[in-house]
Amino acid sequence: METDEQVKKRVLHQLQGEHGQEEDLIKAQKKRLLRQILEPKAKERLARIKIARPQIVELIENQLIALVQGKQIGGQISDADLKIILSKLMPEKRDITIRRK
Repeated sequence: METDEQVKKRVLHQLQGEHGQEEDLIKAQKKRLLRQILEPKAKERLARIKIARPQIVELIENQLIALVQGKQIGGQISDADLKIILSKLMPEKRDITIRRK
């Protein structure tokens, strides 16, 4: 017979496994949808940006999916279109100057 602690651990483990499966399913759907809406060059650009700024790419991907689902963008997104979207969504660059005394 299982103790209360063992039952809690088993249930928690099952819930964590289910949550992981849901996350994997969502990631797969997101990846499939992005493959459909982005042209190859736009996909490459997004992959390069993901190396440098993964958090920003996550936001951009979600925004792209929302735009397509809201029917604000029709068809595939070209590299030029992605550049325009990126320029609007990316934070402004800061100029850094070093003064020596």
